[in-house]
Amino acid sequence: MKKLFTLLYLCVAFNLSAQEGNELSEQAYKQKLDSINNSFTYKTGEVTLENGLAKIKVPEGYKFLNAEQSNRVLTDLWGNPPSEVLGMLFPKNIDPISENFTYAVEITYSDEGYINDDDAKDIDYDELLSEMQSDADAANEEREKLGYPTIELIGWASKPFYDETSKKLHWAKELNFGGDSINTLNYNIRVLGRSGFLNLNAIGTIDILPQFKNDVNQILNSVTFSEGNTYADFNPDIDKVAAYGIGGLIAGKLLAKAGFFALLLKFWKVIAIAIAGGFGILKNKIFGSKENEQRNA
Repeated sequence: MKKLFTLLYLCVAFNLSAQEGNELSEQAYKQKLDSINNSFTYKTGEVTLENGLAKIKVPEGYKFLNAEQSNRVLTDLWGNPPSEVLGMLFPKNIDPISENFTYAVEITYSDEGYINDDDAKDIDYDELLSEMQSDADAANEEREKLGYPTIELIGWASKPFYDETSKKLHWAKELNFGGDSINTLNYNIRVLGRSGFLNLNAIGTIDILPQFKNDVNQILNSVTFSEGNTYADFNPDIDKVAAYGIGGLIAGKLLAKAGFFALLLKFWKVIAIAIAGGFGILKNKIFGSKENEQRNA
């Protein structure tokens, strides 16, 4: 996980360098990053999401960052395009750019319509995995043309589980980007509602899996739609129905045109630098190498 922090640190440092328009010392950067971490205000307890759409009771051991600050993390610090994030969950001892960074949970909402769950009991998850792996392989040529690395779907890191009573679904994929030596974990949680679903996505290296699986139930239980927006509130006479069911939601078929596993792009720079092996180049560019210092002395 130290590698993940190093990449994240360098990604942030590169963004700051571009914003500052000059090169700062490594010590100055660390001071700057400490200052940034201290600028965030987190919440615990119960938090309302998206103007009353849903609520989250922040799980024990976590802290919540609101939409505005989360967008700042994703866009200004981590270098992603602006997004409609509702907030982020961080483990209580983790900050967006801290040495012990492991993962964060991004919370968004998709208003694609009511998800009919009639297919949930009939899904063969092994067969679905095979289809997803084929889709990933088929899209690799196009991803390379666009400048992205190939993606190999290794398998389920945690097999899909759908709770028909609570209308909550979760699963995890183990991925490999461009033949990197460390696999990536993408843990997905979906909470179904009347007109769409809440997305809670955690991304990190595969070694966070035991920690996250230990917490996943309390995270699942922490999120609920408000009255009038629940799955049970669906009205077939006026509400939109999504073009896919549980299987399509897991497979991400509608994301394929934008690039398989498009949600991972939120964390793209952290992963991309790892694959490219570019952190050494960035470090020299940002901080300046000792050889350059000696040469210029």
